[in-house]
Amino acid sequence: METLFGLSRDMKKFLITVLSASVLAACGGSSGSNTPAVIGSTTVPPTASNQAPIIAQANVDQNAVAGTAYSYDATQGSGAFSDPEGGMLTYTVAFSPNANGLTASAGVVSGTPTSAGTITVTITATDASGDTVSDSFDIVTAPPPNQAPIVAQANADQSAIVGIAFTYDATQAGAVMSDPEGGAITYTVALSPAGSGLTESAGVISGTPSVAGTISVTVTGTDPEGFSTADVFDIAVAAAASGQSAIQAKFAGAIDMDNLPNYAAQTVPAYIAPPITGGNPITDAGATLGRVLFYDPALSIDDTVSCSSCHRQNHAFSDPRVVSRGVEGGLTGRHSMRLINTQFGEDQNFFWDERAPSLEAQTTEPIQDVNEHGFSGVNGRMDLDDLILKLESEAYYQELFTYVFGDANITETRLQLALGQFVKSIQSFDSKYDVGRAQVADDATNFPNFTAEENAGKTLFLVEPGNGGAGCGTCHRAPEFDILPTSRHIGVVGVANSTTEFDLTNERSPSLRDVVKPNGAPNGPFMHDGSLATLMDVVNHYDEIVPTTNNPSTTVFANTIDPTLNFNGMFQDLNLTDPQKASLVAFMRTLTGTTVYTDPKLSDPF
Repeated sequence: METLFGLSRDMKKFLITVLSASVLAACGGSSGSNTPAVIGSTTVPPTASNQAPIIAQANVDQNAVAGTAYSYDATQGSGAFSDPEGGMLTYTVAFSPNANGLTASAGVVSGTPTSAGTITVTITATDASGDTVSDSFDIVTAPPPNQAPIVAQANADQSAIVGIAFTYDATQAGAVMSDPEGGAITYTVALSPAGSGLTESAGVISGTPSVAGTISVTVTGTDPEGFSTADVFDIAVAAAASGQSAIQAKFAGAIDMDNLPNYAAQTVPAYIAPPITGGNPITDAGATLGRVLFYDPALSIDDTVSCSSCHRQNHAFSDPRVVSRGVEGGLTGRHSMRLINTQFGEDQNFFWDERAPSLEAQTTEPIQDVNEHGFSGVNGRMDLDDLILKLESEAYYQELFTYVFGDANITETRLQLALGQFVKSIQSFDSKYDVGRAQVADDATNFPNFTAEENAGKTLFLVEPGNGGAGCGTCHRAPEFDILPTSRHIGVVGVANSTTEFDLTNERSPSLRDVVKPNGAPNGPFMHDGSLATLMDVVNHYDEIVPTTNNPSTTVFANTIDPTLNFNGMFQDLNLTDPQKASLVAFMRTLTGTTVYTDPKLSDPF
C-alpha cells in the first residue's frame, strides 16, 4: 500500500472530498443553497448562526404622580424579552431627557418623580453573545393632586366675661392653617350664636360680650384651588361678678362699697387754692378702686411689687431708701417722690424730669417700667395688656370696676383714672403751719402758735435774699409749698449711686409739706439722687451753691441752673448764720401733718 505522509491513498481522497464539501457549504455551495453536502453516502448538517433577543411583550406607556413613590418592572418579570437560543438576558435602562427622580436596577424603574412631565424609558436586553434588542415607552408624570389646607396650630378654647372687652386673633397671625402646596390661605370666621357683642374682622374677634354662654367659633381656611379646612373652638362667656360679695370676701370688711370713706369732700383750708383736677375729680368709689390698685402686688409681673412698695404711707408716701427696688432686683433711677397734695400744685407735670404730662399719665409708667413693676413687654416679659387680662380674671376687680365705671371692662385709661383719684386724695392740711395760718391774715404775719425760732425761719423762708431772707419761697410758694412750674435744676446734678454721671433734667420737686415725720425724722433722703440726708444738708446746699468743674463743666452748670441761684455769673452765697439755718429747719418741720400717716382710708386694704 502506497502511503503519503503516513496516510494511505484512499484516506487522502476521503479527506480531500470532505474538505471540499465543507468549503462549498461555507460558501453556500455551488448553487448558492444551504443544501447539505453529500460525501459518498454520508450527509453533513450546516452550521447555524446566533439570533438576537426578541421583544416578546412590548411595554406600554405608564403613568406616575409627582411626589408619589413609583415602581415598574420594565422586564415584566423577564417576560418582555426572550432569547431564541434560550440564554440568559441582561438589562440596561436609559431615561430621556432626564430621570426625573427615578433610577433603574435589573430593569426595575423606581423612585419618586420630582415634577410633572413625560420621560422616555429605553430598556435594552443583551444576550450572552452581545446581541441586543431595545424597547421604549413613556412614563407620563401628572402633577400631584391638590390637598386641602391642614390645621397646623389649632385654636384652644377661650374665655371671656360679660362687660369686659375681648379680643382674639382666631387665625393666630395666619398660623392656624397651612397649605401643602404652599399657597396663600384665606380665612373666614363664623360665630354661633351671632349678636353676642362680638364681631369679626380679618380673622380677629373683638368686642364686649353682652350675654353669658358659649359661643362656637368656626375658622375656615381656603387655599387658592378652593379646597378648605375648618377649625372649631369655643369662647366661654361668664357673667361678670356683681354686687360686692367678692370684695367683702377679699378684704374681710375693710372695704364696703355701700359705706365708703370720704375721699371726695375732705376738708381743705380756705387759704388753699382750688384743686387742679385735670378732668378727673375725686369720687369715693374711684379713689377706693385706686387704693386697691395702689396696694395690690398683682400689678407687678411676679406679684412682689406694688405702688406702695416705693411710696409708703409711714414715710409720707415716699421711700426711706435712696432708690427703690422693683421686680427681679431692678432699681429705680431716682429717689421716689413724696405724694402729698399732688392736686394742689400748679405744676401738673410729673416725675423729677417732668416727662409725664399729668398725674394720670404718670401712674401707669412705673407699671410698664422694666425695673419697677415689669410689665414692659421687653425680652419676653408680659405687657400692660397681659396685666389687664390678669386683673379682669379677679372677681373683686370685676365688682370694683362695675361700681366705678358701670361695667367690668378694664383699660389703661380706667387704671389711670382710679389711681389718679387715690393719689389726689392723699392730702395733708393738719400741720402746725396750718393751725397758725388759719389764725392770721397772711403768711407774713407771725403765727401765734409758732416759737420765735419758727417765726424767724418762716420769715427767712419767704423773704428774698436782697431783703435779708433766704428766698426759699420764690420756688416753693406758700401756702401750698409746691414747686414753681418754670424752675430748673438747683445745682444737685448727680445720679443716684454714681460718682461719674450727671443729670441736668431734674426740674421738679414734690411739695415741701411732710418733708419730715411728726417726730422730725426725714421721710427719706432728699433730692432726686438721695444725696442729702437731712434738712440741714438741704439748707447748707442752698446757702452756698458750689458749681461743678467737670461732669458737667462750670459753663454748662451755669447755663442750666435755675436763674434764681445764678446772679449774673455769681452763684448763690447767702452766708447764713448757724441760728438762721436752724430756724429754717425749724420752720420746715412745721409743715408736717399727722393724719396722713395713719388714715385708714389711705392704708393697705389687703
